[in-house]
Amino acid sequence: MARVISVFLPLWPTDRIRRWAGAAAPSAEAPLVIAGRVGNRRLLTAVDAAAAALGLKQGMPVTKAQALVPDLVIERADPVADLASLERLAFWVLQRIAPIVAVDPPDGIVIESSGADHLHGGEAVMLETLIGRLTLSGVSARAAIADTWGAAHALARHAARPTLITSGTDLLTPLPLEALRLPATVSGGLRDLGFLRIGDLLGQPRAPLTRRFGPELCRRIDQALGAVAEPIEALRPAGVIEVRRAFAEPIGAAETIARYIGKLVAQLCLALEEKGLGLRRMDLICARVDSHAQTVRIGLAAPQRDVKRLTRLLCDKIETIDPGFGIEIMTLTATLTEPLAPRQASSLLEPTAPDLSGLVDVLANRVGARAVYRMAPMPSDVPERSVRRIAPLSEETGAGWPDHWPRPARLLARPEPIETMALLPDHPPNWIAWRGVRRRVRRADGPERIFGEWWTRDAEMIAVRDYFRIEDDTGERYWIFRAGDGENAATGSHRWFLHGIFG
Repeated sequence: MARVISVFLPLWPTDRIRRWAGAAAPSAEAPLVIAGRVGNRRLLTAVDAAAAALGLKQGMPVTKAQALVPDLVIERADPVADLASLERLAFWVLQRIAPIVAVDPPDGIVIESSGADHLHGGEAVMLETLIGRLTLSGVSARAAIADTWGAAHALARHAARPTLITSGTDLLTPLPLEALRLPATVSGGLRDLGFLRIGDLLGQPRAPLTRRFGPELCRRIDQALGAVAEPIEALRPAGVIEVRRAFAEPIGAAETIARYIGKLVAQLCLALEEKGLGLRRMDLICARVDSHAQTVRIGLAAPQRDVKRLTRLLCDKIETIDPGFGIEIMTLTATLTEPLAPRQASSLLEPTAPDLSGLVDVLANRVGARAVYRMAPMPSDVPERSVRRIAPLSEETGAGWPDHWPRPARLLARPEPIETMALLPDHPPNWIAWRGVRRRVRRADGPERIFGEWWTRDAEMIAVRDYFRIEDDTGERYWIFRAGDGENAATGSHRWFLHGIFG
C-alpha cells in the first residue's frame, strides 16, 4: 500500500523570506507580514507568528495593520518567488527523504514515502527527522502520513496534532469541509445546506451532489478515501541522470523485474562513466497500470558504478515491490552523485586495505543507514561524552582512546541505578543488585575519579564520580561508579550506578 507524507508550511511565505533572503531578511523578532493587491485593495496575504500574536490576520487591510502595529515589517507578495522557493525546498527533501517529491502549492510539499522509510528507521523516525531538519532551517512545518494524498493533505492542515501517522480514513470524518481541497464556492454552498464536516457527506447520495456542485466534489472525496488514484508527478532537477524503460505489456514476475533492473543499471552506469561520476544514491520507480508507483531507494557508502553490485542491491529489494496488475514503466534515477575517477588496479605485490563498502551497503540498505556506524573518540573525560558516532567509512579522526585506565567494551546508553553496600569514601562495594539480580563482588579495582566538565555546565563545577571495576562470582566484570566523593554531599548524590560491561 502506498504511503504519502503531506508537509504543511503554515507560515509560508514569511519563513521563505527569512530563510532565503539572507542578510536582507528582517530580524526574527520583528513582526513580518506579506501584502498583496486584491482588486483595488491592499490586504495582508500572510502573517508570521509574531504578527499573529499582535492580532494581525490574513485578509486585513494594510492600513489597519499599520495602525495596530506601527513597527510592522511589510514585504510585497511575490507568488512566483514563493513557488520557486517551494520547489527548492522540495528538491532539498528529494535528496534526503524519498525519491518521489512534488510541490503542493501554495504552502505544502507531498512525498511518496513507500520504499524509503526503512532507510530512516521507520515512518516515525523519518517524520521526526524531516520536521526537525525543517525547524532547524527556520521553516515551520506540520506533517501527516496517510494512505492517500488527499487524506495526508487534510490531516496535516486540520488535525489537532502537528505530526500524525495513520492508516485508514477514520480520522477524516470530523475534519471541516475545507480539508477536501474544495473551491470556496463549493464549501460555502455545502455549509448553506447544513453540511459542516467530511463525515456529513460520506453517506449522502452522489447524484444530487454532483448535479449541484459538479464532479469535483465527489472526485475529491474518492481521492481522500483511496477509491480514485491521485498520482504524484515527481520533481526532477535539471541535468539529473536517469534511464527509463516502457513496456508494451505490463510485467509483474520477480524474474522479469530483476532482468530489466540489470539492463537499466548497465545503462545508468554507462551514462555516469561518460561524466566521470559515481552513485551515492539511486531511486527505482515502478509505475503500475493503476497509476500507483512503487519505489526503491538505495544508498551507498562510497561513490560506485559497479553494475553487479548495484544490480544485486536493487534485486534484494524486489520483494518490497508490489506489481499489482502490472508495471508499465520502470525508471532508474541517479539522485545523488559524486565525482569518481578511474583508479589504477593494485598489483599482487602491493598490500591494499580491504574494501568494506560492499558490506556496509548491504547492511545499510537492509537495516537502515542510521543503524550502521563506527565509534570515534572525543576529547572528554566524561565517559558518555568521550565517544561519538561517525559514518562507517569515515576517515580516521587522529584521536586516540584513553589508555591510562581500562574502559568497558559496552557502555550503557545511560547509567542504571544499582543497590549496593560499601564503606565510604574509597572502598569498593561488597555486593551489587542490578536488574533484580544480586551479585557478590569477588574482586575490585579503583577508585578512578572523574571530575565534571565545569566549563559546560555550572552543575558540574564540583561534581565528581568514583569509578570501580568489579568482578562477580561468575566472572562477569562491570564498570560502576558512585556519584560524589563519599564525603561532601555537594559533589553528588552518593548513589551507585552501573555504566558499562567489560567483554
